[in-house]
Amino acid sequence: MSVRLKILLLLPLLLPTTAVVRAAETDVALPELGRLFYSPERRTQLERQRLQKVKQVHALEGATLSLDGVVNRSSGKSTVWLNQRPQHEYESEQTGVQVRPDARVPGKARLSPENETPIDLRVGETINRGTGERNDRLGGGSVISPAKR
Repeated sequence: MSVRLKILLLLPLLLPTTAVVRAAETDVALPELGRLFYSPERRTQLERQRLQKVKQVHALEGATLSLDGVVNRSSGKSTVWLNQRPQHEYESEQTGVQVRPDARVPGKARLSPENETPIDLRVGETINRGTGERNDRLGGGSVISPAKR
């Protein structure tokens, strides 16, 4: 390898260091990066939670339950959106509501809140847990497909 080629290969490595030296000579303040990772206290807390297998429970709050979407995968696993939060099938410990999508009717699922009777909802429906009143969010209106006009 020739000397010229070696110099050309090493030159880009020297450029950043000369800029830092020039900044130090002219008393130009370099930008502060700040904290890139969690603080030591937060890392200790996260490690403690991981060891204890503590799961934060995100219980569904409020008087209404809404079924916002259902995705059935070819693997057989399903994801359901309740009150705009995704939940996998049979993972009731996260929200307190067990969900079973209806395999025969796409877009329909049976919701079983803890200590309540099971509820069948279609995607887009909302139910008031206290009164049992259902709402399809259309407000008495209808949706017309462009193909049916």
